[in-house]
Amino acid sequence: MTSKTKWIYPVGILCAFCLMFVFLITSIEAVAYWTPGYYEKEYTKYQVLDDLPEMTMDDLLIVTDEMMAFLRGNREDLHVFTTMGGEYREFFNEREIAHMIDVRGLFIGGLWLRRICLAITAVCFIGLAYWGRGKKDGPSGPNERLAALRVLLPKSLCIGTGVFFAAALVLAGIISTDFSKYFVVFHHIFFDNDLWILDPRTDMLINIVPEPFFMDTALRIALTFAAFILVFLGICLCLWRRGVSKTK
Repeated sequence: MTSKTKWIYPVGILCAFCLMFVFLITSIEAVAYWTPGYYEKEYTKYQVLDDLPEMTMDDLLIVTDEMMAFLRGNREDLHVFTTMGGEYREFFNEREIAHMIDVRGLFIGGLWLRRICLAITAVCFIGLAYWGRGKKDGPSGPNERLAALRVLLPKSLCIGTGVFFAAALVLAGIISTDFSKYFVVFHHIFFDNDLWILDPRTDMLINIVPEPFFMDTALRIALTFAAFILVFLGICLCLWRRGVSKTK
């Protein structure tokens, strides 16, 4: 490694961090939208229908689909009507709707963050690829820049991924010591009001997604995220070893 190639490390680490956010947001999306039967399984596990006025599972799942469409920006409002207790009525009240508007802001903000991180990574990779095309030793000699990229880029990606993963493990360990406490901390960080404090006697949302539901969801997201990271880290390690072997 020379002083002219040291800058590859911060660029690679930046790309790794960006990709970690991409994997995290994709993990959240995968659990929330792409896991067949997840909500029905959770509703059955926690017997949420027992805490609702007479309502069928099919109707509750329809309400859930509409709620998730709203969070993703595919529905303009959350005025969802269904049959409860023999009455056709609106499922969510105004307080719940106001809170879910805030939650939708987080969801959509996360999707935009993923786009930005992907764009940054793409620009960095394109720039590195363009830089790596030059500086051959001769007409048929080795490309020193490309040789440096083959080693330093996957190495820096491994470093960035390892640092991020280690920090994520520490954070997960802290949260696991008292999920309820950090569940409240999360809401204080991301919301500037108390609309998230719901009453199970009047608010349906707290009944269909109780705190244990969030614990299950957080664990599933963490496992999905870990799987993404381990696969990515394995690929980077293989590329790093391959690059080292080619430069010998």
